[in-house]
Amino acid sequence: MSDEFNKKKHTFFMANRETAEISGVTDVDSFNEEEITAVTDYGEMMIKGSGLQVEALDLETGVLKIGGNVAAVVYTERKVSKSKFGRLFS
Repeated sequence: MSDEFNKKKHTFFMANRETAEISGVTDVDSFNEEEITAVTDYGEMMIKGSGLQVEALDLETGVLKIGGNVAAVVYTERKVSKSKFGRLFS
């Protein structure tokens, strides 16, 4: 089965650049008042702004709710580190 079929549905809803609800979140790598880095099956999602807060995180349902002044949202590919065995043959 392809990895595409195993991906969680991912949505991003934002209201007035002040609150957002994100689904399909598998982890939160880091957060502070200026940046929140969430992990989804579609890559890392960096939310930048000021006064950012994680208001709720439920990893069972994959829902992240944030508040604050959102200035930018950036997606990047998540780099998967190779195992020691995999590095021997690359």
